[in-house]
Amino acid sequence: MKNTIALLNADAGTLLDRNAEEVRALVERGLGGGGRTVEVHLLRGKNFLRAIRASGNGPHDTVVVGGGDGSVSLAVRSLHGSGKVLGILPLGTLNLLARDIGMPVDLDQAIAALSTAEPGEVDLATLNDRIFHTISGMGFFSQMARAREMARKLKLWRFVAVALAAFYALRRSGRFELDVTVDGETRHFDALAALVSVNRFSGPGWHRGRLDEGVLEVHIVEERGALARLKAGADMVNDTWRNNPEIISLTGQEIVLRRPNRSRCWVSTDGELDRENVPLTYRIKPAALAVLRPRPPAG
Repeated sequence: MKNTIALLNADAGTLLDRNAEEVRALVERGLGGGGRTVEVHLLRGKNFLRAIRASGNGPHDTVVVGGGDGSVSLAVRSLHGSGKVLGILPLGTLNLLARDIGMPVDLDQAIAALSTAEPGEVDLATLNDRIFHTISGMGFFSQMARAREMARKLKLWRFVAVALAAFYALRRSGRFELDVTVDGETRHFDALAALVSVNRFSGPGWHRGRLDEGVLEVHIVEERGALARLKAGADMVNDTWRNNPEIISLTGQEIVLRRPNRSRCWVSTDGELDRENVPLTYRIKPAALAVLRPRPPAG
C-alpha cells in the first residue's frame, strides 16, 4: 500500500452527511504516513464510474473504493488481472464483499481498519465469463432484487421498502423447472429459487466463513407448496436453512443452470439485476484478486 489512489462516491449517503474536505483529509491522514502516498478523489456519477474503470492502470499499487456493491463490483472487474490490490470503504446498503472480509461499516472505523490491513487473495467466479465476487441468484432472489429497486425509486423508508420487496417477490415468484449440472453431474428440480455463492455460506447469517475454498455452492429452494415456501423463507431469515429438506446445497467448481424452453432469464448478481442468456455457466477462479483484509481483533 505504498502508493494508493482512493476513489470515493461523493453521492454516498455516508459522505453526504459530512463535509467533503473533512472526509478527504480523514482518508489522506488515515491511509498515508510511514512512507505511503495517498491520492484521494471525491467523484460523482459517471466521473466516479469512469475513474474506477481506469483504476487498473497507473502507477498506484492499491485502489481504495468507497461506495456500494455496484461500485465494488465494477472495481473487482476492473482490477482483476491488473496485479493491484483492492481496498473497500463500505458506503452502501448490503456491502457484500466488505462484510465478508470483516470491514466495519462506520467510516472512521473502516479507515482505521484499512490503515493496518494486509493484502490477501480471495476467490472470484464467472457467470457466462463475466467476473463476480459473492452471489448470483434467480427466481425468488432476482424478483426480490427487482422489487427492491422499485421500492428504492419510490424513496420509501428502508423498512417499508424491504417489506414491499418481499411481498412483491413472493407474489411474482413461481415454480420453474431447473436442470443443475455440478462438475458434469446433472439433477432436475422443480424450483422456486437458485442461488450460487463464491465459496460456502459457512458463517452465521449468510456469511462466508472463508473466501479461499476454491469452490462454488449452489442453493436450490424446491417448490413444494405454499406452506413449504413460507417455511423455507422463515428458515432463510432465521439462519436455520441448512436443516430444511426443501433447500438443497451442492458444491463444485463448475455449475451450469438450465431452464427448459427458456433462452434468457432475470439474474441478480452481487446486487445488480440483468437478463442473462441461458444456460447460466458458473466457474470458480481461485485466488483471483488481492484484497485488503482487516487484521482480526486482538484476543
